[in-house]
Amino acid sequence: MPADTIAIRDKPTLKQIETLVARLRRRQVIGAQETALETALLLRQIVSVARFNSIEQLTQLIKSIARRLIDANPKEFAVGNIVRRVLRLIREETAAALGPAEEPDNTSPFSVPNTPAFPNPPDLNSSRPQLRATNSLATFMIMGNQRVQPPNETRQSSRESTGLDHHGEDHFQGWDGEKKPLAITVKPLLIQAIQEVIDELETVYENVSKTARDHIYDGEIILTLSYSRTIEQFLKSAARDRHFTVIVAETAPSYSGRQMATALSSANIPTVLIPDSSIYPLMPRITKVILGAHAILANGGLFTQVGCALAAAAARAHSTPVVVCAGQYKLTPAWNLYHEYAALDFAGPEKVISFEEGGGGERRGAPLEVINPIYDYVKPELVDVLITNDGDHPPPYVYRLIKETYDDEDMQL
Repeated sequence: MPADTIAIRDKPTLKQIETLVARLRRRQVIGAQETALETALLLRQIVSVARFNSIEQLTQLIKSIARRLIDANPKEFAVGNIVRRVLRLIREETAAALGPAEEPDNTSPFSVPNTPAFPNPPDLNSSRPQLRATNSLATFMIMGNQRVQPPNETRQSSRESTGLDHHGEDHFQGWDGEKKPLAITVKPLLIQAIQEVIDELETVYENVSKTARDHIYDGEIILTLSYSRTIEQFLKSAARDRHFTVIVAETAPSYSGRQMATALSSANIPTVLIPDSSIYPLMPRITKVILGAHAILANGGLFTQVGCALAAAAARAHSTPVVVCAGQYKLTPAWNLYHEYAALDFAGPEKVISFEEGGGGERRGAPLEVINPIYDYVKPELVDVLITNDGDHPPPYVYRLIKETYDDEDMQL
């Protein structure tokens, strides 16, 4: 079966795909975390019901569905990030199941070649793939079929244990000598790998806030904007060991900062709510600015809530450190395609000015144009550190994290 002819025949899964596409297009799924979780759940369902004869067919199927999701709302970068993450896990688990010799070559033009004066020892090169295959989830599950001999004595070469039959279907020969279709062997491993991604998304707030006490100290005055569940959990975690004050900007016209101020004050954290116009005058007294992120770009810049660019610029003018808290699933292999102060997305004008106040869309005989941006672009030089669920990183290191998280062939879905 060619890769381009594979399709999903399960009607509930097809309905689930269409429902998510419609919700993304209507903006009923808002926020990176919710979008990422919905995408991961859909990919798990797709892998569980898909009928494929090779991993190439499965990856092409996932990419085709991913393109529909991305086209429904291109501003939600979390969709593409989760798809890239899952595609990498599919290749890793398949390579571990097939054997070390079948692992794909992920070298790229940007890879550093081996230094001739210090070559790698042959035994070291040969041992590394073996350790990876032995400790992988695929090897662990396949060992359940082995009854008589240990793996090292019964493992055949990859060319002998894998192959294509006359129907063109990939097969895997386990250590017990039984020849099974590749899809039957790998599918449970892929579902388990995607489930681990889902578990990571569900616990991302707790994992980001683990190092809160290392970044916040007693007596600090912290500024934040808008409402972010990641920032809320981060500050609440730090409040268990530290005593500090939080200043929250209202973040007009959405005024989501009021929700943040209410959540923090209910946790007995000293909180002050200020209008956005007071950010710059109060900056000399602020010791740290903590921001959330909608997406972290490859150059270390980020798309975040409107008003954050103003706060970051004011903090840089007063040499105040800027800390960004975000899950690693927000790492996006894209650059800012707009000019440095442009917004990523726009909302309706009704929150800025009513239809009656706007004179029915005209003023003094000319059309009235009202711009209501949702996100700001913050340049990487305005950010001091990125705190993720995988540790703390400087903005210039983001490109390396993206390289380690996604495969080169998936940068363009």
